[in-house]
Amino acid sequence: MGSLVVKIGTSSLSDPVTGDLRLSVLGGLAEVLTGLRRSGMSVILVSSGAVGVGCSRLGLKERPTSVPLKQAAAAVGQGLLMSMYDRLFGALNQPVAQVLLTRQDLMDRVRYLNARQTLIELLQLQVIPIINENDTVATEELRFGDNDALSALVAGLIDAQWLVLLTDVDGLYSANPNIDPQAQLLHEVSEITEEMLRSAASRGSQWGSGGMASKLEAARIATTAGTTTVIASGRDPRHIPRILAGEALGTRFLAQPRTSQRKRWIAYGLVPVGALQLDAGAVRAVRDGGKSLLPAGIAAIEGGFEMGALVRLKDASGNEFARGLVNYSSAELKKIRGHQSTEIPDLLQIDGAAPTVVHRDNLLILS
Repeated sequence: MGSLVVKIGTSSLSDPVTGDLRLSVLGGLAEVLTGLRRSGMSVILVSSGAVGVGCSRLGLKERPTSVPLKQAAAAVGQGLLMSMYDRLFGALNQPVAQVLLTRQDLMDRVRYLNARQTLIELLQLQVIPIINENDTVATEELRFGDNDALSALVAGLIDAQWLVLLTDVDGLYSANPNIDPQAQLLHEVSEITEEMLRSAASRGSQWGSGGMASKLEAARIATTAGTTTVIASGRDPRHIPRILAGEALGTRFLAQPRTSQRKRWIAYGLVPVGALQLDAGAVRAVRDGGKSLLPAGIAAIEGGFEMGALVRLKDASGNEFARGLVNYSSAELKKIRGHQSTEIPDLLQIDGAAPTVVHRDNLLILS
């Protein structure tokens, strides 16, 4: 039956005022996922809630803003959350496994592949892995930011057929339904555009960290990996089998042609540290022609970075359309920008210099 990644957010798992766990939701989720696993589907659960549960146990009235306090709350809450999952799934004789990941785990190629193999092995053992970001050790600079992005990366990691993002809204609307009474629920989206990402209202509960913008970005990551993605209400986990059966619940984002694991790791496993703005000719060559990026097509350079760093590629309007690994540092690119590749050795005083700034084998088109 394929493989499924389900992400449930803090707003679905816990009371929006007290932060206490909603046991009915957790119990229903355990029943549904166990049933899907027994029907032959490989299932992974990406669960938020550790920080919120920890805050509730510690008597904190709002989500911490400081990193040490957030990590302390996560340390308290993660054990409580996992204990509850173990009891609920255990009552159904369904084994589960806790997997904590950090951004560094997916940035390092060896650790990335090891995480993939571990998850595959657990699924072959008919275990349901329960994944969360390791908030107790993750630094603010290298965090996923929210479990939406983590779930999308996990879906790509195992080549999942489905990613279901359960949240406190019914899906993606044409406008903010809290403001515009004419807002319509969008049942199907074939392409996630930059305009859609910019206009998405990033709203969430006081205990969570993700909003609609983060879910759209997660859907873009997952659909690029060939994973059909659905944003739906988490109030009733029984919606999940109905979604898989084709019912028009929530918003469905259609899977795009699957790209290679390595290119997905480059684009989403790593963290971009700069950007290159290209002229119109270079955009056409790279995005539409599948060509490598040459120095002549670079119009502007953003940020400081070293050779081998991941950078965003933008068009003249500033829209990101690709990501790739650069063959030159930002300082070197300032010297060769706008020049022909044959001029690079003389400009940089380097013999055997690479003719490309970003080779097409190290580049992924996002849209």
